[in-house]
Amino acid sequence: MAIDHVEITKTTDLIHEHTKVIEQVRSEVMKLLVGQERMLDRMLIALFAGGHILLEGVPGLAKTMAVKTLAQALALKFQRISFTPDLLPADLIGTQVYDPRTGAFTPKQGPVFTNFLLADEINRAPAKVQSALLEAMQEHQVTIGDKTYPLPEPFLVMATQNPIEQEGTYPLPEAQIDRFMLKCKISYPSKDDERRIMNRFTRKLDAQINAVMTAAQIFQLRELLDQVYCDEKVGDYILDLVFATREPSAYNLKADHQIEYGASPRATLYLNLAARANALLHGRGYATPQDVKEIAHDVLRHRIILTYEAEAEEVTSEDLVTRLLETIPVP
Repeated sequence: MAIDHVEITKTTDLIHEHTKVIEQVRSEVMKLLVGQERMLDRMLIALFAGGHILLEGVPGLAKTMAVKTLAQALALKFQRISFTPDLLPADLIGTQVYDPRTGAFTPKQGPVFTNFLLADEINRAPAKVQSALLEAMQEHQVTIGDKTYPLPEPFLVMATQNPIEQEGTYPLPEAQIDRFMLKCKISYPSKDDERRIMNRFTRKLDAQINAVMTAAQIFQLRELLDQVYCDEKVGDYILDLVFATREPSAYNLKADHQIEYGASPRATLYLNLAARANALLHGRGYATPQDVKEIAHDVLRHRIILTYEAEAEEVTSEDLVTRLLETIPVP
């Protein structure tokens, strides 16, 4: 397929027209968020690509505040659900309520009927509750009783979780974790950032978060994302990365004994989408291998299921993705 430089230039110009509103969203969120620019970038990538994002880190790293502040910067309906061990699926998606006056059941919609769902500490609820989100995340609809109801658009799940080694947490089912486009690991702030946090939040802070992006603008950016060019060589690179998780020896990666299951086809789709969204975020109308490399850990780390042998060797999926990026030739 020949490269249409005119179309790429046209797309880049259109992206630059939206730069101002993207920067407005950034500045609104950064009124409260200190550092963590990488986390904000990943949240915006998920927003523009129409994917869901899982933020993992120990308590106190501003995961919930980041999601809540981004929601405030968007003129969208927002719901927050605190996942607890006693939560029921009906508390999430809704249920049928019996009306004794009419003798009929009427649907009562749950908090999942929103644009922007913050699933707070999602791994503190058991699997039956986590699985209640499967249909919502994939088909953007919910079944209550014998009827199916569409969810508002855009619909986006941003979930936070503590590391699964923490007490009182449950690992997410593979079917659900695979539905998250990105899993972003949040680390401790630097000493300078933590000094800024200390100086900012140890006194009263009157930060007004303004809604600066509408649903219509989000849809415009998603349409623009469709026009971001991805060369066939970049596509081949994405395929090589994903297939190397399934057939490591075919790519000179000695990891057959460490990988139980490789990444699913969703990894291919999401690597492509996320790489192009990363290009859009950086003002380009075309994706490069560097875009793929920047986003690869976030797309792949939760899709590689390790063997017991790998765990015994203290090898993580993070290590394997790093080895993939070092081994697979870059076009």
